[in-house]
Amino acid sequence: MSNQTEEIKKKSSPSYEIKNEKLNDQGNIKTSFDWTKYETHLNDDGQEERRKFEEIYTKTLPKIQELEIYEGIITHISDKTILVDIGFKAEGAIPISEFRDNFDIIQIGNKIEVMVVKIDYRGECILSYQKAKMLRNWQRINEAYEKSEVILGYVAARTKGGLIIEIFEIECFLPGSHINVKPVRDYDTYVGKTMEVKVVKINQKTKNVVVSHKVLIERDIEEQRKEMISKLDKGQVLEGKIKNILPYGAFVDLGGVDALLHITDMSWPHINHPTEIVQLEQELKFVVLGVDKDKNRVQLGLKQLHPHPWNSLDETLKVGSKVKGKVSVLADYGAFIEIIPGVEALLHISEMSWSTDLSSTQDFVQIGDELEAVILTIDRQERKMSLSVKQLTSDPWINIQEKYPIGSKHTGIVKKFTNFGVFTELEKGISGIIYTNDLSWIKKIKHPSEFCSINDKLEIIILALDILARRLNLGHKQLTENPWDKYEKIYYVGSIHNGIISNLFDKGASIKFTEDQKIEAFAPLRFLEKKDGTTLKEGEKTNFKVIEFNKEIKKIVISHTSIYRDKRDKDQKKEQRVRNRKFERSTLGDIEGLAKLKEQIEKEKNK
Repeated sequence: MSNQTEEIKKKSSPSYEIKNEKLNDQGNIKTSFDWTKYETHLNDDGQEERRKFEEIYTKTLPKIQELEIYEGIITHISDKTILVDIGFKAEGAIPISEFRDNFDIIQIGNKIEVMVVKIDYRGECILSYQKAKMLRNWQRINEAYEKSEVILGYVAARTKGGLIIEIFEIECFLPGSHINVKPVRDYDTYVGKTMEVKVVKINQKTKNVVVSHKVLIERDIEEQRKEMISKLDKGQVLEGKIKNILPYGAFVDLGGVDALLHITDMSWPHINHPTEIVQLEQELKFVVLGVDKDKNRVQLGLKQLHPHPWNSLDETLKVGSKVKGKVSVLADYGAFIEIIPGVEALLHISEMSWSTDLSSTQDFVQIGDELEAVILTIDRQERKMSLSVKQLTSDPWINIQEKYPIGSKHTGIVKKFTNFGVFTELEKGISGIIYTNDLSWIKKIKHPSEFCSINDKLEIIILALDILARRLNLGHKQLTENPWDKYEKIYYVGSIHNGIISNLFDKGASIKFTEDQKIEAFAPLRFLEKKDGTTLKEGEKTNFKVIEFNKEIKKIVISHTSIYRDKRDKDQKKEQRVRNRKFERSTLGDIEGLAKLKEQIEKEKNK
C-alpha cells in the first residue's frame, strides 16, 4: 500500500471506509472512497481538513476524459445494468441491453472496452459498450482504407444501384459498377454471401463508406496480364479474337491480354477502315510485332503472316520505266500511287506538273484517279519508290519567251481563284496569274468570282515573264484602252452631268451617268439635299456637279446640292460687290465735301 493510502488512514477515524482498495499498474490507489461516514465526523472547522483530504485522494486517481475508450473490468451484474471498473472514483454503469448481441462476454472479471460518455458533478461515470465498439470499428475501417487492405464483408441486402455490405458491423455501400469487371444484372445472387472488398472512399462527415470488389479482380487480371506478357516475345504467332474495332485499328483478346492490331499492319494494300479486313468476334492468327513489358503493351501484325508484295514486283522495273497506278492516299506533300496491291510509290507535288501554281495535291489528282508516271527512284531493299508525271512530257518553259513574249495576246482557261487573282492555264504545264486589279478598268472587283467562273475562256495579254521563278503575269483589261483617259476630259471638276441614283446607302449614293451607264460616281449624303430641303431618293434622276476626279483610284465624287448652292453663293457675292461700290461712292463724296469746307475755313482764318 502506498504512503498516500497511509496518510488517508491517519487522517480518518476507524469508522471511515475505503472500498475496493487496490493498486493500479503505476502503483497509485485505485479505489472508491465512502464519504458518508467521513462526513458525519466533520464540523464547520473541519472543512479545510476535508478539502485537503479530497485533494490528496483525487491525485491518486487516473485522468479520465469524456468520449475516450478505456479498458474496464466487469465487477457486478444485475438484471438491468452492469458495473464496470475503469479505475475511476466509482464504477460506471452500462445498460445490459447494450450486450444483446454479446451476452457471452457478460461475466464478472471479464475485461471489455467502454467509452466514457459523461462524467457528472458527483464524479460518477456514464459508460457505453456499443459506442466504444462503434468507434473502434470505425477506426478499423479507416485503418484498412489507409493501408489499402482487403476486407471480408457480409452482403446484407441489395439497394438501388448496388449492395449493402456489413464490415466490422458498419454498413458500407458497394456500387453495382464495382461488383465485377463485367456488368452485373442480378444483384440478388450476392445477398447473404461474403465477399472480399477494398475501401475506396470514406466521407468523414457523413460517415459513408464506399467499397469495391472490382478493383481486386482488376488487380488479379493485371497480375495475370503481366505474367502472360513476360512470356511473350517478338515473332511469336498466337491465336486471338477481335474484341473491339476502332478507326485506327482493332483490339485483340489473346486470352486475358489485350493487344493492338494497327490498321497499317492489317493488309499490305492500303485500306480505309479495319472492317475491310477484320470483323468483331473473328478468330485469327497474329504475329507479335513488339512487346513493351514496362507499359504492358503488345502490338500485333496480320499482314506479316503473308509474303511482302514487293517480292512479286516486276524485276525489270528500273529508273525511267513507265508504270500505271491508282491514287490510294493523298497528303499535303503529294500522293501515293498503288502500282500493284501492296506496293505504293510517292508522287511528290513538285513532280505532278511543270506549272508552279499547284497549292495542294487535290489541284492535280483525287483518290481513285488512274494515271501514268515514270519511275524517278526505286530501292527494293528499303521498298521505296518515287514517281513523276511531268517528266513524261518535255519542259514547256524551255522556249517560253518565243511562245509567250511580253505583249502577246492569248486565250486561257480559268482554273483557280485566290483572294488576289485568277490562275489561268495557257497550255498543259503553263499557267499565269491575273491579279484582281488587272481584270477590269471600270468595275471595282473584291473577288475574282464576281468577274468570271471556273473553266471560262478568257482573253489575256502577257504583262511580265520570270523564267527562273517560272511565273507569268497576265492582264485582261490591258486588251482595251483605258476609258479613264477619256473620262478625264469629260468628267472634269466643275462639269455638270445628268445621272440617276442606282443605289442608296447610309453614307451616300451610287450614281450612273445617263450618257455612259458603265461608269459610276459617288455622292456623299450631305450632297444629296435638294433645294427644298428634302433628300434625293433611289431611282431619282437629276443633275450633278463633279467636285472630285481621281484617275489613279478610279474615283468620281459628285454633288447635286452644289449646283444650286454655288449659284446662290455667286448671286450673294454679286450683291455684296454692288453694295461695296455704293459705299465707296458715298465715302468719296463725303471726303470731297469736307475738303471744300476745310478750304473755306482756312480762307476765313487768313482774312
